Amino acid sequence: MKLNNAQCTLVTENLRLVHKVIHDKVHSPQQLGMFSYDDLFQIGCIGLCKAAATDKGGVFSTYAYRLIWNEICSALEYASVRTTREALTDPDIMGQSVTKAALPEIDYIDLNTLLDKAEHEVSGVTAKGIRALRLKARGYTSREIGQIMGAPANHVTAWVAKARAYLKTCKEFHSFV
Repeated sequence: MKLNNAQCTLVTENLRLVHKVIHDKVHSPQQLGMFSYDDLFQIGCIGLCKAAATDKGGVFSTYAYRLIWNEICSALEYASVRTTREALTDPDIMGQSVTKAALPEIDYIDLNTLLDKAEHEVSGVTAKGIRALRLKARGYTSREIGQIMGAPANHVTAWVAKARAYLKTCKEFHSFV
């Protein structure tokens, strides 16, 4: 990404915003995952540069704050999926026997039926969110789900948030979990 002089100045003047986003949004060291603070700062700087490159006027700090946080979220989500995939393919982990006490018995058929019922009770964005949640459970990223469902990744993220909010209010789902 190539920035002009005005955009470079905008980035330089707002570098503190990256620290503020990390400080405000990343609440515990466990959220950092495989990243150090410096890694997150660099990722946030990429978001800040994207904000400067696509700024159309208005309050820059508000716009940049959101883009910085989106960039960090994407990186944390990717790291989480990557770590899960690596753990599932690690022969040392796969070779270990897992006791029944370590993993609670889950009735996947009931969960699937419950999600089917919830999906039929709702419509629009929430129903799409439930479909996206199922794909996320299989390890797909928002970008991959967006390609499958023909929508941008940020739409998928919004759908999933809507579906989660709905499922939190659903008594049957809450008692199942």
